[in-house]
Amino acid sequence: MFPGHYRRVRILYGASDLLLIGLGFLLAYWTRANLQLENNFYLQRSVAAALLIWSAFSWVALASWWEVYDRIEGTHPKIILRDAFQQCLLGGVAVVLFEFFWRLELSRPFVALFLAWTWLLLTIFRLNATRILGAVRREFAVPHYVMIVGIGEAAQRLAEQYEAASSYGVRLRGFFEDERAVDLPKELTISKPYPVHSIRALPEMLRQHVIDEVVFSTDTRRLGDLEEILMICDEEGVRTRIAVDFFPHVNSRIHLEKLGAMPMLTFSATPHDEIKLLVKRITDIVLATAALILVAPIMLLIALLIRLTSPGPAIFRQERCGLNGRRFTFYKFRSMCQDAEAMRASLEHLSQRELALKIPNDPRLTAVGRWLRKFSIDEWPQLWNVLRGDMSLVGPRPAIPEEVNQYKRWQRRRLRMRPGLTCLWVVSGRDNVDFETWMRLDMEYIDNWSLALDWKIILRTIPSVISGRGAN
Repeated sequence: MFPGHYRRVRILYGASDLLLIGLGFLLAYWTRANLQLENNFYLQRSVAAALLIWSAFSWVALASWWEVYDRIEGTHPKIILRDAFQQCLLGGVAVVLFEFFWRLELSRPFVALFLAWTWLLLTIFRLNATRILGAVRREFAVPHYVMIVGIGEAAQRLAEQYEAASSYGVRLRGFFEDERAVDLPKELTISKPYPVHSIRALPEMLRQHVIDEVVFSTDTRRLGDLEEILMICDEEGVRTRIAVDFFPHVNSRIHLEKLGAMPMLTFSATPHDEIKLLVKRITDIVLATAALILVAPIMLLIALLIRLTSPGPAIFRQERCGLNGRRFTFYKFRSMCQDAEAMRASLEHLSQRELALKIPNDPRLTAVGRWLRKFSIDEWPQLWNVLRGDMSLVGPRPAIPEEVNQYKRWQRRRLRMRPGLTCLWVVSGRDNVDFETWMRLDMEYIDNWSLALDWKIILRTIPSVISGRGAN
């Protein structure tokens, strides 16, 4: 359904979590208090209240961050069990942090009971959420009546979507079509028959029947002829929507913006939420700064080791393509001999990839460089690129201009996201991933980007890099 419906469902699930976490807390407290254990158990009211508020906030924040509430309805029970378990496990970490900062000594059986009771309650509710929420909607929701203008294939697909949303209180009442259409049917059957009315009957229908919304799903060439109908709906205060399926195969997300008073329909094939992108940038700055401070002494030693073991500078500089093709200077520890770039042309035939030169057991690597490559230590200077804004911690790897010039059209979309130190291909095999798969993984990242996905990739990159798996 529409984002507004999903927001209401997420709020409802969040509210139910708050109640269930509170109930789990009380059950855990009661159970622990009645267990005949060696030590008596008691929490002061202020401490218990603070712990409950902190736990409830942490649990709900974690579920929102990991988009758990978006997966509950229509999801396999195993996923519901897994999500609830992960939420409670991380919630337990939050309880331990609370204990540490408040300098408490909580009963370990109480904490275990709190997690167990909460997991059980969340699981039972979520496994039955569809039936419970369906009953609530049927009892309290006001039906929302919709009419569709158009009877073509697109209109029928739209009607199927509205029928599927019946549990949200949406009711499809029928269709409108131009009476000049050839063989205008009296009704149209989706899962059941719906009447088809002449478009000229719309003003009378608005007066005689309850119609909350009119959706236009018709040929774009006809929209100009329907301006009068749109004006009638506007004057009546009836909500109207226009199904934008002019370009059915585009990857873009579509949203409406305004430039001054001019409305503009915007197609965006990459993430465009400025708030989330700002949070991503702030995260980059904070983590890159912390990492540089932490590894600065080690980087100085590595730079000295490179200079002592092979002629040439310690830092390798190269021009790369950044966001939307912007050029920037890319930094890394030099892992190859000084004349590596001059040898490139003579070794390209050994590359395992169509583009993005990758040679197994590259003869240009120095002894130190081979070790730096294995554990991705040569990439550490790019933390400076992250601080400068040339790169992000997570994003498609920056390519050299010569490679970009050979990209297929669909591969160029990876330039529309700020390049990063790591991405899906790093946690999917690193150098063992072929070029085509690498590009498709970058597209998958762009199409499914979220702040939670960035953190998942960061956390999965750490063991992958430490182990040195997949590095050539």
